[in-house]
Amino acid sequence: MAILFDSTSRLFTLTTAHSMYQMKADRYGVLLHTWFGMKGSAFDYSYRIAYADRGFSGNLYDAGDDRTYSLDALPLEFPAYGSGDYRAAALKVRYPDGTSACDLRYLKHEIREGKYSLPGLPALYDAPDQEQQAHETPAPAGCRCGSRSDTLIITLEDTRRMFYVHLYYGVMEDLDIITRAVCVENHSEDDIYLENIQSVCVDYLHGEYDLHTFYGRHVKERNYQRSPLMHGSQSVGSTRGTSSHQYNPFLILSDRDTTEDTGNCYGFSFLYSGDFLGNAELDQYNQTRLLLGIHPDNFCYCVKPAERFYAPEAALAYSAQGLGRLSRIFHQAYRTHLCRGKWTAKRRPVLLNDWEGVYFDFDGDKLIQMARDAADLGIELFVMDDGWFGKRDLDVSGLGDWTVNEKKLGCTLKELSDQIHGLGLQFGIWFEPEGINEDSDLYREHPDWAFTVPGKQPTRSRLQLLLDFSREDVREYIFSHICQVLDSARIEYLKWDLNRSLADLYSASLPAKRQGEVMHRYVLGLYDMLEKLTQRYPDMLIEGCSGGGGRFDAGMLYYTPQIWCSDDTDAIERLSIQYGTSFGYPVSTMGSHVSHCPNEQTRRITPLNTRATVAMSGTFGYELDVNKMTEDEKTIVKAQIREFKEYYDLIQYGDYYRLTDPDTADAYHGWEFAAEDGSEALLCIVALQIHPNGPGRWMCLKGLNADSIYTVNDEEYPGDVLMNGGLLLPTAAEEYESFRIHIVECPAV
Repeated sequence: MAILFDSTSRLFTLTTAHSMYQMKADRYGVLLHTWFGMKGSAFDYSYRIAYADRGFSGNLYDAGDDRTYSLDALPLEFPAYGSGDYRAAALKVRYPDGTSACDLRYLKHEIREGKYSLPGLPALYDAPDQEQQAHETPAPAGCRCGSRSDTLIITLEDTRRMFYVHLYYGVMEDLDIITRAVCVENHSEDDIYLENIQSVCVDYLHGEYDLHTFYGRHVKERNYQRSPLMHGSQSVGSTRGTSSHQYNPFLILSDRDTTEDTGNCYGFSFLYSGDFLGNAELDQYNQTRLLLGIHPDNFCYCVKPAERFYAPEAALAYSAQGLGRLSRIFHQAYRTHLCRGKWTAKRRPVLLNDWEGVYFDFDGDKLIQMARDAADLGIELFVMDDGWFGKRDLDVSGLGDWTVNEKKLGCTLKELSDQIHGLGLQFGIWFEPEGINEDSDLYREHPDWAFTVPGKQPTRSRLQLLLDFSREDVREYIFSHICQVLDSARIEYLKWDLNRSLADLYSASLPAKRQGEVMHRYVLGLYDMLEKLTQRYPDMLIEGCSGGGGRFDAGMLYYTPQIWCSDDTDAIERLSIQYGTSFGYPVSTMGSHVSHCPNEQTRRITPLNTRATVAMSGTFGYELDVNKMTEDEKTIVKAQIREFKEYYDLIQYGDYYRLTDPDTADAYHGWEFAAEDGSEALLCIVALQIHPNGPGRWMCLKGLNADSIYTVNDEEYPGDVLMNGGLLLPTAAEEYESFRIHIVECPAV
């Protein structure tokens, strides 16, 4: 059992393969956080707490005249507002009398085998997914699907006996992951209101830390930022209704000297697709508190008597071997224990999406011609993007009217699908179910279904409004119409898009005092829709999208095993986008495509081979008009697809190594995929700068067996030499030239 409880000291010790998490209910029933970090002896780490008279830090009444006991200075597992702890709180509750001061004490606990789940919310699971087993999909090499897990539930009670707080801990021993979730249960006779609830709080007694965050904007998401923690609070978050392009719900704390390969670091990933807040606070005693959960702005949730509220799950991981190891922990966990269904382990098809090729300007004949050329190239899936439904020749109308525009296609959807399948291709389709245009039949019939504030003109974005997915009747209508489309033809892939942020939050289905629930109920409604969709169409590959990467988070990966990484398809821009994404998310989740050239967003001209090198570090596909390609280009594309299929398991399931930072790299940027057993590796290089008569460039490899011999371009090298001395890189002959170099372990003699 990975969970130990000492009944005498009331000490909880949670252990994974390489990490340990510990807390203790002290003599007053206060739950102290005592350790999160390297695995060691199951010793009581509360010895590290320094008790002293902290002037202006209040003292617990139970402590009597002991002025050294102050919640304001102690490491707390789940700090509540108004307890005498003046740091950021994990919980704020408004009682029926209008007060908010809360005092939580240990009541009981439960230890059980297996990993808990959460009703209506995504969560890591501890066994091979049942859907995957049903399809008898074999797991490729490097894709571990089994994991031993245990659950700890600690129940705290507020001293006014109004409610319980159940703290959930999932200990996924083999994966090196500990999960956190919270449930608040109202056992009073009155409504209570949650005004703030964070899913995780970790207090560090000492240390100088850097905070790693991932900021961005539309078409430039998840830029890596590392900043030293200073006194006060540093936070990132979203109040846009989605996890957002601007900040990602994934944070890292590390020692100041931590690198890719050395040093302590701690990862915090929030499995939620709506508003979030991640906050790191360095207090007056040089203690650091890390909080992550639902953003308290626009959040106030009524919990009625006997009801429960579940806060989303957060996944925590620790690495003593630098940022690279931390990333690989999350990669493995999310590939095999977050993503679900047959596509967790089944090879996904190489696709052609028609968007950048034709936009809205197409008919059935044009699509069939694109599909015909795509099939000749070895592409396996043809995706019809926006423009196939309702009055939809521009993005200003039609959203909400999910009826096939047969006049535009010149045929039924089934006829189009049959023709594409007749070419040997699978067929996919685009939806934006959450959006609605005012110029639509649905809006004219049900204007109250869209988010609008009574008496106020709505805030438009792309001339779109958003449907109130907190309402079951709205969801049922949209779901039924999606199903009518999907049932009318053979469709193997669905792209689920969202192209604006939430605004004008008001639901006609909720009373005034409960409008603070709308944002969270919207996310729950989204999850409800996606869960029903995955259950009804278990064989369908669903790809998430929100203006590209505006909702690229672990919550969405529970329902969509890949997400459109960014609307920016420029290969060079993608280097930093995919680099930042890789810190918390595996390559297998990154929707990535070869675009036409010059690129739509940047007008940059990039070699076709380089566009493929970058796109192969994702799910891989094409997003251009193949009808306009030259014969030479088609020959190159055929070879790219064959190569990607050859390296598929290595890329999708191998260990990923960041060798350079593309924003600071000296001329060449590199990354690597290595088999878990070190038997092979794929080195990817992009030349960022070209210099005449330039110096030689070497790249040190990782993840090889030091004692083995490897073949590289028909030359043999010891593994330790390649990792320490590096590989001499080819000289780039043109701007942005790229290289893919396969390294293979020689058979033992």
